[in-house]
Amino acid sequence: MSYSTQSIRNVALAGHPGAGKTTLFEALLQAGGALQTAGTIERGSTVSDFDPIEKQRGHSIDASIASIDHAGMHVNLIDTPGYPDFRGPALSALGAVETVAVVVDAAAGVEYGTRRMMEYARGRNLCRAIIVNKIDHEGASLEGVLADLRETFGPECLPLNLPADGGRKVVDCLINPQGDSDLGPVAEWHQKILDQIVEINETVMEHYLDLGEEGLSGDELHDAFEQCLREGHLVPVLFCSARTGAGIGELLDVAERWFPNPAEANEPPYEKGPERTRIQAAPDPKAHVIADVFKIVNDPFVGKLGVFRVHQGTVKKDTQLFVDDGKKPFKVGHLFKLRGKDHVEIDQAIPGDIAAVAKVEELHFDAVLHDSHDEDQIHLSPLDFPRPMFGLAVEAASKGQEQKLATALHKLSEEDPCFVVEHEAETNETVIRGLSDLHLRINLERLKERYGVEVTSRPPRIAYRETVSGKAEGHHRHKKQTGGAGQFGEVFLRIEPLPRGTGFEFVDEVKGGTIPGQFMPAVEKGVRQVLQSGALAGYPIQDVRVIVYDGKHHPVDSKEVAFVAAGKKAFLDAIGKARPQVLEPIVELEVNAPEQHMGDVSGGLASKRARISGTDSVRGNEIVVKAQVPLSELEGYAAELKSVTAGRGRYSLDFSHYEPVPSNVQQKLVEAYKPRHEED
Repeated sequence: MSYSTQSIRNVALAGHPGAGKTTLFEALLQAGGALQTAGTIERGSTVSDFDPIEKQRGHSIDASIASIDHAGMHVNLIDTPGYPDFRGPALSALGAVETVAVVVDAAAGVEYGTRRMMEYARGRNLCRAIIVNKIDHEGASLEGVLADLRETFGPECLPLNLPADGGRKVVDCLINPQGDSDLGPVAEWHQKILDQIVEINETVMEHYLDLGEEGLSGDELHDAFEQCLREGHLVPVLFCSARTGAGIGELLDVAERWFPNPAEANEPPYEKGPERTRIQAAPDPKAHVIADVFKIVNDPFVGKLGVFRVHQGTVKKDTQLFVDDGKKPFKVGHLFKLRGKDHVEIDQAIPGDIAAVAKVEELHFDAVLHDSHDEDQIHLSPLDFPRPMFGLAVEAASKGQEQKLATALHKLSEEDPCFVVEHEAETNETVIRGLSDLHLRINLERLKERYGVEVTSRPPRIAYRETVSGKAEGHHRHKKQTGGAGQFGEVFLRIEPLPRGTGFEFVDEVKGGTIPGQFMPAVEKGVRQVLQSGALAGYPIQDVRVIVYDGKHHPVDSKEVAFVAAGKKAFLDAIGKARPQVLEPIVELEVNAPEQHMGDVSGGLASKRARISGTDSVRGNEIVVKAQVPLSELEGYAAELKSVTAGRGRYSLDFSHYEPVPSNVQQKLVEAYKPRHEED
């Protein structure tokens, strides 16, 4: 099918786990003619959850893409994981779409995942819609869930349609507002949504006030509607049942009529150069190519796939593309559309479309593809990913598989921005970091399933940090004489704390050449060695300024190695006098549990040095407890919460900040650390 940019709709299905995103994805594919029969999670036959581990666990782990060609419209639909453990792939999809459709379970209402994805979409300046699924569910409170949405996200949440006939169908609220719904007369909601739309534009408002609804042209209403979506003045609410098909055809009609095409949506946040100057990527098929890679897939059959969204220009077979600021282009050999695990070859990708190229090793997440050096130094404003806070030290279970393990871990980290692989030089350990124990376990399963690599692992390492709380001076003279040429370097420096989260500053205040300029990088190198390895308990040092103000050198014996050693030892000398502290990561924890278990939940958190910041009641006799908790206290919390809530409690967390550990905890960490700063 041939289509234009104006015919494209890019939509991500997001939301809380269990809301029915994957089932809705299947229902939309079937209704749009892309599937004869919708698959089911129970049978493991869905288009999007094709990974063996997804089938085994019954929920999405990766974002999956498929397209629908329906009524002259080309819809690129992305099914995203709901579990916060797999937020990396879910958030990555936001860089590829104009509209985020947050799916809500009609029986559960607004949940943690609902709020988080609405916040992420708003922060990315994307158009938002809410799809209330499972309207046929016996426990659904449709009036309650609509009130819940409006209370949580504001009066701009207004229904474009409403359930009727006991959830067996939906009725339109905007264009054909006829009859009654399960929530009462449609006319009342019709008036509310019409008022919300026309007030966004003064000219449209005047026409409406002077001539009434009949005086508004279709174009006026459409343009005002799109402006409402772009500015967040309207969040349309749509009702459906993915299981029965109620409202599914209407969803496609709404996408075609009301969801923005790439030319109507807010501009992608492209920036250029270190000054981060905002630039426009116009959806012009004849302009230079600008595209962004939002997903990497390491496919066992076609190799490495880079999935990208075209923002400007047209990508065709044989197009020469640069990756970021690379000097050597690659030639597009084959161009694909994805349909779950399948790849359909295409001839071109126009502005607004989503496509993939294979076997280009330079590709990585968030790479910018372009066909002219005029577009060097261009990048999308980075997405705000949560920090990977859980860690495991891993090693190959069998000798001789170390390189195979390293290669496999690299491939997994390419696919998930929140899965990080680090090598800790001080302990010679490979450490994997992720968003939760589950996130790490899934990746270990994938190591075995995909790459045949088994590992041994040690308990999660907490990402402690070190800093100083006072000012101090440090000094060291490094002098060695071994019979031939000697080594000599002397450094005087002072250190002072920086505000939390600032990082590190190195300042050269040496006057008169007492340390020649060519040796100052060596002094900084020695300081940075301590930053990496720690001085108090073996953890990286942050939030400190180092000022080198004096020193001595020898015209013959001064060498780089001497000033590396002098800088390192002078820094250690100063740290010991500057009231060093160990910092621990604090996370924002949100616990959902039945109301009758509130005492057990709150008491358990109190025993973990938690600071409870709020407790809210939500629909269904549930409570939400919010707290700040040291990450170190949450080891084994999933099992503990399951025990005290009879399996009905759940939690999510996000990194908040670092703060000093209590003195007794610091003492234990220091005692457990075996100093590795031996004499050179």
